[in-house]
Amino acid sequence: MCSSLEERPVVGRRVNSVDATALMGRVACIAGSLLLGATCARAQDAGPDANGITSPSIATSLPYNGDYYGTRKRLAEHGVTYNLIYTNDILSNVSGGLKRGTIDQGKLEAQLTIDLEKLADWKGLTFYANGFQIHNTGRIRRDYVGGMNTIAAIEAVPTTRLSEMWFEQKFWDGKASFRIGQLAADSEFFFSDASQIFLQTDWPTITAVNLPSGGPAYPLSTPGVRLKLDPNQNLSVLLAMFNGDPAGPGHGDEQLRNRYGLNFRVTDPPLFIGEVQVKNNREKDAKGLATTLKLGGWVHTGTFDDKRFGIDGLSLADPASLGIPVRRRGNSGIYGVLDQQLYRPAGAAADGGISVFALGSVSPSDRNLVDIYASGGIVFAGMVPGRPDDKFGASFVYARFSDNVRGFDMDQIALAGLPLQVRDYELNLELTYVAQIIPGWTVQPDFQYIWHPTVGDQPSSRYAVVAGVRSIWRY
Repeated sequence: MCSSLEERPVVGRRVNSVDATALMGRVACIAGSLLLGATCARAQDAGPDANGITSPSIATSLPYNGDYYGTRKRLAEHGVTYNLIYTNDILSNVSGGLKRGTIDQGKLEAQLTIDLEKLADWKGLTFYANGFQIHNTGRIRRDYVGGMNTIAAIEAVPTTRLSEMWFEQKFWDGKASFRIGQLAADSEFFFSDASQIFLQTDWPTITAVNLPSGGPAYPLSTPGVRLKLDPNQNLSVLLAMFNGDPAGPGHGDEQLRNRYGLNFRVTDPPLFIGEVQVKNNREKDAKGLATTLKLGGWVHTGTFDDKRFGIDGLSLADPASLGIPVRRRGNSGIYGVLDQQLYRPAGAAADGGISVFALGSVSPSDRNLVDIYASGGIVFAGMVPGRPDDKFGASFVYARFSDNVRGFDMDQIALAGLPLQVRDYELNLELTYVAQIIPGWTVQPDFQYIWHPTVGDQPSSRYAVVAGVRSIWRY
């Protein structure tokens, strides 16, 4: 999954009258500054300051804030801000899985945000775009461990790709927003804030394996629209419609079918997602324990193959079967997310102290690979004396193969006489520590144990053990 985006303004009203000469002058100023060397990057949770810097950033530890010519500050004065984030993982499969070995993978993420209210006097309108340069010497989950649960969320096919690109307009005195363009669902839906420190935190397995091409989630995005309502600071309602297949139908890896993020498909059966969020004590000056509860669901209007039975009523594992699966119309899932702070030191933010999180989801068994999903964990933030910005914790991810998948495996054993194992579940445990070296640079040792990693229709091993380190630089 991608890291969370800051709250940004959004799309839709008429432009206030603007003097054309002044507007062209502003655009020329921006373009000139960009030619001097500005680069786009992904924003963080907090908004940028007057220098255009989003904290934490290594820029604050550099001379002149890493902006010797003042380009970044001038851009920010005109509503243009950018960030660069580089994430690097060195991970080893030390036991079990498909094979032992070590990989080095990296993702350079660039994000550009333009506040068109500052630039062009268009009240409440924002433009946003981000992209990735992904590189690696191997894929730890696919090539070494096998399985379906995420091990390191930046894993992807090496390429340079566009991710999101959209306009957003705020209205109703800032309590509502409308977003349109190329979107990723995992930036706003079905995620836990408290879980973000873990390498295995990602678009949940149940949606990643059940939706066509994995759904609109890292590293794929797709055209869509999203409406968000914030009646008050404690309640949010989100509704979205996406093109239902970000890569499009076909054979082979979906990331290769949409390698550069430029497919812009709009004709596939749509995916609808809705979520209600209830929050309490999330403000920095709040005294009570912070809580976030999210309840949501999704509906896909396409057709899906039954995982066990054919159109002739026989098991697909039966040698007498035609081998053509029943086509099921539509697919769906419901989910819940809970972030709960257990201990809040004096003056701590909503993510400080000790917090637990939990996610759960179910989907129909007949047409899905996974029908039950659960994950959760505990995070300790600012609890090490003399290390107020360090975090550590433990988390798990559990995905259960659906009843029809397990039934198909048993049919293969009974009817076809194949010496196979029945797929049951996949379970990951992660232990991690995030150490801040300087603001904007963290180093993160990590350990994971995986039970029953499964490739295709068979376990790759009964277990796997992964260890390594992640480094993140934010500018």
